[in-house]
Amino acid sequence: MNIHIKNGLLIDPVNLSQTKTDVYTDGKLIVGVGKPPANFKANQTIDAHNHWVIPGLVDCQVRLREPGQVHKGTIESETQAAAANGITSLCIPPDTQPVIDNTAVVELIHHGNSKAGNHCHIYTIGALSQNLAGEQLTNMAGLKSSGCIALSNAKQPFNSNLVQRRAMEYAEGHKMLVIIQPRDHDLYANGCAHEGAISTRLGLPSIPEVAETAALAKDIELVAQTGARTHFGQLSCARSVDMIRQAKANGLPVTADCAMHQLFLTDHDLGEFDTSKLTIPPLRSQLDRQALRDGVVDGTIDCLCSDHQPHEIDAKLCPFPSAEPGISSLDTLLPLALRLAEEGLMTLPEVISRLTINPAKLLGIPAGNLSIGEWADICIIDPDAHYLCLGQDFISKGKNTPFEGWDFNGRVKTTIVAGRIVYNSSS
Repeated sequence: MNIHIKNGLLIDPVNLSQTKTDVYTDGKLIVGVGKPPANFKANQTIDAHNHWVIPGLVDCQVRLREPGQVHKGTIESETQAAAANGITSLCIPPDTQPVIDNTAVVELIHHGNSKAGNHCHIYTIGALSQNLAGEQLTNMAGLKSSGCIALSNAKQPFNSNLVQRRAMEYAEGHKMLVIIQPRDHDLYANGCAHEGAISTRLGLPSIPEVAETAALAKDIELVAQTGARTHFGQLSCARSVDMIRQAKANGLPVTADCAMHQLFLTDHDLGEFDTSKLTIPPLRSQLDRQALRDGVVDGTIDCLCSDHQPHEIDAKLCPFPSAEPGISSLDTLLPLALRLAEEGLMTLPEVISRLTINPAKLLGIPAGNLSIGEWADICIIDPDAHYLCLGQDFISKGKNTPFEGWDFNGRVKTTIVAGRIVYNSSS
């Protein structure tokens, strides 16, 4: 289908600019910006007057729950939710059931996406160790050939630092990105809240900042030793931001992200044991939140993710320490990002870059760019749409959100994936 998107305000995250112009797609690609190519005939015209046109969002940390936990979410339900919220590319970590440690599981996931209608591009992150046990390394060459774009051990520890070193060396040998969520499992000690006055008052088992920073320090040293290109995911501490900033200054091949909710919530929001705000890593202090925001602004933190973790209702009805951590956050990723621009933290193109071209570049995927010849992954936003965030309205199976009742501005009108309209709010 040839599509003509006219009269929209194009938000360009590559050049950090805003221009009222037209966009033309031919099949899967963008073939014109500003003016159509010769002999172009549109099969469909979309009037984007008073709307924003941006690249489809790239979410580098999403748990679809399938395969393995379809009572929490499925490929179909979560990719439909992603499309409805302008997310056209998403990456899933390897801790599915079964683990993404062989080519058969990769093929199973892509087959499931095709069966569900290909509402967005799914990129798999392969396991660094077999069954994520941290002992035997996976067939990294096989995972790469099957389409995995990176390697990770998800939330699981390695049996030893030596095994982690070998894993990073082999990943570097195959020129694959390593993704690490830094955590010292001994220091985590089954905690559930940030170590501070709030956890003390509530009597909750706590997680100190050093549970992240001690692991991060070790991981950065392994990057220096192995040369492995490494992305640190879901950072939560001010000290972590400082360490990544210094590692970059030292020329190490590192990048980082944080989850969007960490830029808005702190441990003060836990209230009276509100399990909707139970996350791992935990919500930290106001000082940490400000440091994360500063890191996003100055580029120390390269991109933002949803860290989407849908749950069934019962998973959050337990006492706080026993409830399952995580937020259903596909529906809040874009509106929270737009709020960062509203608050003046960054310009709109800068905010959009953290959700599009930046993650696309570090992951090495063809996304986040509305230039001629790029994939026609496009999101059209109505910036004047005002609405309340209500979990019951989420397309995702997970209704677990800490942003219940928040007033949001900006809503997705149309989402296009590879030149195909996969979501339209008027349909």
